[in-house]
Amino acid sequence: MQDSIDSLATELITVRDYIRWGASTFERAGLYFGHGTDNAWDDAVQIVLHTLNLPPESDQMVLDARLAPSERKQVLKLLSRRAEERVPTPYLLGYAWFCGMRFKVDERVLIPRSPIAELIESGFQPWLVSEPKRILDLCTGSGCIGLACADAFPHAEVDLADISTDALAVAAENIAWHQMGHRVVAVNSDLFDSLSGRRYDIIVSNPPYVDAQDMSDLPAEYHHEPELALAAGNDGLDLVRRILIEAPKHLSEDGILICELGNSWVHLQDAYPEIPFTWLEFERGGHGVFLLTAGELLAHKDAFSTR
Repeated sequence: MQDSIDSLATELITVRDYIRWGASTFERAGLYFGHGTDNAWDDAVQIVLHTLNLPPESDQMVLDARLAPSERKQVLKLLSRRAEERVPTPYLLGYAWFCGMRFKVDERVLIPRSPIAELIESGFQPWLVSEPKRILDLCTGSGCIGLACADAFPHAEVDLADISTDALAVAAENIAWHQMGHRVVAVNSDLFDSLSGRRYDIIVSNPPYVDAQDMSDLPAEYHHEPELALAAGNDGLDLVRRILIEAPKHLSEDGILICELGNSWVHLQDAYPEIPFTWLEFERGGHGVFLLTAGELLAHKDAFSTR
C-alpha cells in the first residue's frame, strides 16, 4: 500500500483532487454507508477535511488549496484504510456526532446513529408529564443517548448503564469531555442487575437487537463494531424480553420506557400481539422504536413474564 500512496501523492495536489479520488475509490470498492453519511462523496469529504484540520463548513474556496507532501500521505492513508479495510469513517476519525454533540468513539462501542436523537431534541414530547428528574440510558455504549438527554434536561441526573467495561471506559471519557460528571454516572450493570432501588422518569435504551439472520447479512463495516452490542439471539429479542419484565420496577409512576429494536420490531409485535406498543415515527428516518408507559408495562406484566 505504501508504494501506491507514494505514487498517488505525486499526482493528487488539491483538496478537490483527494475528495474526488476518495469518492471514486469508495464507489469502486462497493462500500456501505450507514455510519453518519449515506454516500461516497460525503464520506470522502469527512475524511479529507478532518485530516487537514478543516471544519466541515469550510468555504468551497478551500477545495483548490494545495496539500503539503506530508498531508497528502496522511489523507491517502485514511482513505485507503476506509476502502481496503472497510473501517467505518467515525472509527478512522475517532469521533461521531449525535444530537449536535461530538462523542469519542472507537471499536469498543457502537457508532451513534439512533433515531432516538429526534425524541431527545423534542424533549420527549408529548409523552412526558413533567420535567424528568432521573433518566437511565440502558445499554449506553459511548454514552451518547444519556449525555444528550443530560444536555436537553439540565436539572436531571442521568445513569449510563452497560455490561461492557470497555464501553463504559469510552462513556467515562465522554462524560469528562462534556463536563457532566457532577450529574451523569456510568454504571457497570447487566441490564438492571446493579440498579436495585433506582427509579427513573425516563428509561431509554438502544440494546443489542440484531437477529441471527440479519447478523449473517451485515455489511463488512458493521463487523468492526462490537458483536456484544449488536447480536441478540435468533429473533433479536433476548435482551428486550428482560427489559420488558424488569423495567416496571425501575420506572416512576408516570415514567416511560423507550426502546429501539430496528428490524426486530416485527418479531416483538408477533410475540406480544396484545400489547399496545406505541411505534414512534421520525422525520429524518428510522423505525422500530417503541414507547410504553409505566402503567402499560404493569398492566401487561403477566404477558411479559410468561414468554
